[in-house]
Amino acid sequence: MAERESFVLTRDVNIITIPDGTPGTLGKGEQVTIHQSLGNNYTVVTEQGHMVRIAGADADALGKEPHHLHTVVSETSAEEVEKNCWEVMKTVYDPEIPVNIVDLGLVYYCNVRPTEADDKLNDVHIMMTLTAPGCGMGPVIQGDVEKGIRALPGVASVNVEVVLDPPWSRDMMSEVAQLQLGLY
Repeated sequence: MAERESFVLTRDVNIITIPDGTPGTLGKGEQVTIHQSLGNNYTVVTEQGHMVRIAGADADALGKEPHHLHTVVSETSAEEVEKNCWEVMKTVYDPEIPVNIVDLGLVYYCNVRPTEADDKLNDVHIMMTLTAPGCGMGPVIQGDVEKGIRALPGVASVNVEVVLDPPWSRDMMSEVAQLQLGLY
């Protein structure tokens, strides 16, 4: 987003403060400036200078349309569900960094296997990390991944595990991410 857009909230919204991940509320009539509008959420800066995240489901309070998930294949085979999982994870962003968590190198592992009871349903296991141990937004990002994958067709269960070994480094970023951030 080249130019920052400012908006007056048309209703109260739930927020998550960045970087500590504390939930809160912004009231109707408060002015915010969009810092980042990627994935399914908005990172905004309040008049007091606080950075917070507003869920895409609350886009209407900003006068925006809700973001919609990329088209996913309705197939429920383990291979197709895994492809869909990767597509979902590419819509999840660290609210401070304009690069999705896949290109940031935060996702280490995605395993999809049919359940024992029904081969049209799958159990999904994700192993991911954070850019820094103790990141306050870690549980929020983890929840975004779990919620997005749980909504996919053919998913019976989701386990999103945050691991800190090996520790993340910028070498894990894709070339595209490094270019986006001016590091390459």
